[in-house]
Amino acid sequence: MYQGMKKYSFLALTDHRRHSKENSLYALMAKLASHPQCDKIDIASRGNLENAPFFQTLNTTKLLVHQADESFSFQEDGKQFLENLQAVDLTDYDIILLRLPRPVSDEFLSYLAHMANDKIIINHPLGIKNTSTKAFLSNFPDYCPPMKLCYSIEAILEYAKQFPIVIKPLREYGGKGIAKITQGRLFVGNQEYPILSYLQGIQEELERDGFLAMKFLKNVSQGDKRIIVVNGQILAASLRLPAPDSWLCNVAQGGKSILAEITPEENDIIQAISPKLLKEGILIFGADTLVDDDGKRVLSEINTLSIGGFPQAEKQTGRPVLQQTIDLIFDAVQQNYANKYSNHRNL
Repeated sequence: MYQGMKKYSFLALTDHRRHSKENSLYALMAKLASHPQCDKIDIASRGNLENAPFFQTLNTTKLLVHQADESFSFQEDGKQFLENLQAVDLTDYDIILLRLPRPVSDEFLSYLAHMANDKIIINHPLGIKNTSTKAFLSNFPDYCPPMKLCYSIEAILEYAKQFPIVIKPLREYGGKGIAKITQGRLFVGNQEYPILSYLQGIQEELERDGFLAMKFLKNVSQGDKRIIVVNGQILAASLRLPAPDSWLCNVAQGGKSILAEITPEENDIIQAISPKLLKEGILIFGADTLVDDDGKRVLSEINTLSIGGFPQAEKQTGRPVLQQTIDLIFDAVQQNYANKYSNHRNL
């Protein structure tokens, strides 16, 4: 099947310092290393201070890397990213895989896009810049709860007169910075704050970057569903349920995650948003849905930086999710995936 097909060299960019054995990097890279079209896979960590000129000061394309093989796995001490490394150049690779956790600056994303302008990058850094803000949801109003971009305290308070709302900073993640406003009262989690003093505390960020105000859905206790998508294909979904007495579904905020099935309206959502994301160079993404007041699933968030959960999805579903992911990456490369985001080239 693969005889005579091109082999590709891969460079993965990560940060090992907060990794655990559950991190998807290890299972994905081990599976990639075993693929007949993978010539080699090297991994550079932002957690290695010797890579700071690339990741932090943005003045080189030189990196120290660990070469992964089929036995690549998590090590508690992280020494594989710090010792016995090879010196390489970013420009020597065919494909770059971004597996970096936040925070990732826009400056770094622009730098990477410029220095690897002729490479395939998954996901493309400029596409990540464009899609990682919650304002990107405004491209899909038919699939989202009622929402409004707000840049002032007055705009938030006026919108909250229509119905209970949640307000979200545009570039935070993991449930950070989310507040609920209902009947003139403001809550972060279950803690109530004086509404005006809280809003005044975020006023500088609000006026500079804006916040997304979204209708608070009374069915939030039915869970936030994360759908993993690769090259337009849904691979798995998990339902994240809020902790008792909480309205936040994020696992980082105390929620729990269980296997879930896809509803017809969620399939419609993925079919609608995938083409636009592919044009931005987003091959792998996570879409989050909530149950609206009419009992239907609606889009609440799109995550495009470094999507995880692949080994967990494989375990939950019993399907070869890891192999499917790698095969879909190669399918996309052979389908001229890079041409779909040609607007990000020739910077």
